[in-house]
Amino acid sequence: MKIAIACDHGGFPLKDQMKQVIESMGHEVVDLGAHEYDKHDDYPDFARYIGTAIQHGNAEKGVLLCGSGVGACIAANKMDGIRASVCHDVYSAHQGVEHDAMNVLCLGSRIIGPQLAEDLVRAFVAAEFSGEERHERRLEKVNALENAG
Repeated sequence: MKIAIACDHGGFPLKDQMKQVIESMGHEVVDLGAHEYDKHDDYPDFARYIGTAIQHGNAEKGVLLCGSGVGACIAANKMDGIRASVCHDVYSAHQGVEHDAMNVLCLGSRIIGPQLAEDLVRAFVAAEFSGEERHERRLEKVNALENAG
């Protein structure tokens, strides 16, 4: 599976380690930056990179890192077809995929440490949407909200 990863300056300290985690699981990483620390970069730009990669089929999932995870999550969810969530616990990281078809994991590198971030990425990447009728029905309702404008 192709997994996109991107971060602003706030998420930069965790990005390379999370790339290694994804690769160690046998997946291809699509690195969308930041490629160097720039205290003036902006999380909406990186949310757009992740969203566009998923929308165009260049990645199936994305990991988006910023300081808290919140701003990146808000920005990513403005894009059609993107279902992003901040997760700072392992249950939400896999359950969000299994029940809600979450396709972008947002992490706050100023909130969690590297070991928890690794655990979250592993849970998110390994999880698959259940396809159960109730989850499909709910996803259709979410999509209807998105399409309603």
